[in-house]
Amino acid sequence: MTEQAFDWRSFLVRWSEEWAGACTDPAELREGDEEAWRGRWLGFDGAPAERIAAAEAELGCVLPPSYREFLAVSDGWRHAGGFVYRLAGADGARWHRDADGTSEYFEDDESADMWHRALQLDVESDLTLVLLDPGDVDADGEWAVYCYASWRAAPPERYPSFRAFMVAMHQEFHQLAAHRYDAAFVNATTLEQDARVEAARLDALAGAHERAKEALTGAVAFGRPRAAGMLDQLRRFERERPEPTFGELSRDRAYLGEVVPVLAAHHVQNGHDSAVWGYKLRVDTGDLRAAADEVLRQVREREYRYTAPGPFGEAVERAREQARWGAADAAWRTLRAALPQWTPVGPDHLAPVGLLADPLLGPLLTAERGRELLATPRGLADGAVGEPRDEEPQAAGDGLAWLALEPRSGRPQPYRFVLVEGVAPDGLPAVLAGEGAVLAPPATRWEAETDRLRDRTVFSSDDPQSALVGHAGGDGGSGWSFAFEARTSSGRVGPRLATPAVTASGRTGGRALAVFVVPEEGFLHLSVAEGGEERYGFTVRGPETGRSGAAQVPPALDPDRHFGPHAHGRQGEHGLLTALAAEFGVALPRFALTEGRLHVFADPSWTPARLPGEVYATGRMVLLTESSPTPEAREALSARLPPGLTEGAPGGPTKRPPGVS
Repeated sequence: MTEQAFDWRSFLVRWSEEWAGACTDPAELREGDEEAWRGRWLGFDGAPAERIAAAEAELGCVLPPSYREFLAVSDGWRHAGGFVYRLAGADGARWHRDADGTSEYFEDDESADMWHRALQLDVESDLTLVLLDPGDVDADGEWAVYCYASWRAAPPERYPSFRAFMVAMHQEFHQLAAHRYDAAFVNATTLEQDARVEAARLDALAGAHERAKEALTGAVAFGRPRAAGMLDQLRRFERERPEPTFGELSRDRAYLGEVVPVLAAHHVQNGHDSAVWGYKLRVDTGDLRAAADEVLRQVREREYRYTAPGPFGEAVERAREQARWGAADAAWRTLRAALPQWTPVGPDHLAPVGLLADPLLGPLLTAERGRELLATPRGLADGAVGEPRDEEPQAAGDGLAWLALEPRSGRPQPYRFVLVEGVAPDGLPAVLAGEGAVLAPPATRWEAETDRLRDRTVFSSDDPQSALVGHAGGDGGSGWSFAFEARTSSGRVGPRLATPAVTASGRTGGRALAVFVVPEEGFLHLSVAEGGEERYGFTVRGPETGRSGAAQVPPALDPDRHFGPHAHGRQGEHGLLTALAAEFGVALPRFALTEGRLHVFADPSWTPARLPGEVYATGRMVLLTESSPTPEAREALSARLPPGLTEGAPGGPTKRPPGVS
């Protein structure tokens, strides 16, 4: 039924038949509903035109069209949804006039005035108000309906017309009945919606995801059991914000490896506790809960790895290897090419949703790529295996100049990186930090910094920094690898700097280069070394430039060309990075460094060894809590603090503010 041709009688008759058919035991009826149940009619006789006109005269207004049309068919209504037990007829509507003072809770809301001017339609309800707003009128003369239940702890729900409100209440009735009666609740509407769900499933697999999403959204409104799990899959790939539940799929072992990791990732990202986790799963005990808890642990520890059967699963492994070294675009192309060969694990599986929880591959799936994935035909209904797509040619690398772009928000951040030729990324720790240095699991820049600082109380400028590593040229074709640090704060750069390019080139015998930039200080350092000796380098500190090394700086890199009075803002930095990328054929992967995860190691300080008598600063972090710690916690804390800050230390107990332990 469309808005243009809405048949109120057939709509209300169907609703009444479905309500009566759902109730098989008269004892379940509310008092006064027996007649409606026997007559299979939730309404009343229609109001004649003169009665509607008299009501309008008494109210002093002309009622909106859809409400007048409804009254002509049924002068009132029983059970409008699950919480409004009786809607007013022509002579039952009355002005609300903020009778219960609700408006004071919405003083800053656009609907504040509505409470004073609205027409109240609810006669009997479960603390639920139904209000027609004459101040919210559309081009057709329809008044908006606001439905408010204080126990929902949410603003009033707005419907553009009385007709839209009644359609939504019919859907609410279906949602509640489907949950209450389960498989026993079958009627023309449920059969119609279930057929749409199945058609949506085929549309989704064929790549028509927008049409599938529209049909599934409608089916979810009617509470159809399969629809929510399918719709959540489409929404997650489009990066929509609603919290995922996946319906019954989260409690189906066949889908454990697909939907539970996504639930776990959302759980971890939002810092929810174990009680919320149990509520999401609706499974408290048993093997399935134990398996889900293990998935949660893997996701929390960033150990989870998405797997899939067949050729698509093989492509997943190849893509992960590409992504872990920074080749994010190449990894996405690998996945996209294999998508036609993906196969579902069950009848309600629409796409490889578990990919979204993979710590390396999940970040690749932006909203744009998610829609591209959904538009790709896959998992053909007849069981046939689709043909893999040809991979597109390797796109040009990101270069280096993107590092000089101003951030979208906040101040420009300092950064530094080392590029080493002829060494794979997993060999960089030994080259830059010496034997025994190892790679940590992949992490984002924020996670790497958090991991570095965790469980530490003393900090020094000599501390190693968290460096992310990868191929300096997309898929590794350039022969260079990088170690990159995005420092959250720089302090001030001292007068002495030990470039790691010399050490790295000495250990490999090849070339290495290092760049250190602190935009807010107007500081930029470049050094290029080979065979353990610096060939050339320079340091820009505001208006001053110092040079080093035995060789001349190549003309394309010469600081006089990029810096000086003619350079404004970060133009000099941008120009130098552009020339540097061209000179050595290198690039840093922007997406991997800003959005993805890369392996990490502790990169030594770029500050040389201190001279005798040289002073440097250290910082100490002390944890204070307002509650009294347990003896075990107090002992653990005391072990991490210097003697002067612990009770019983020489000089007496530590002084602390009242109520603080």
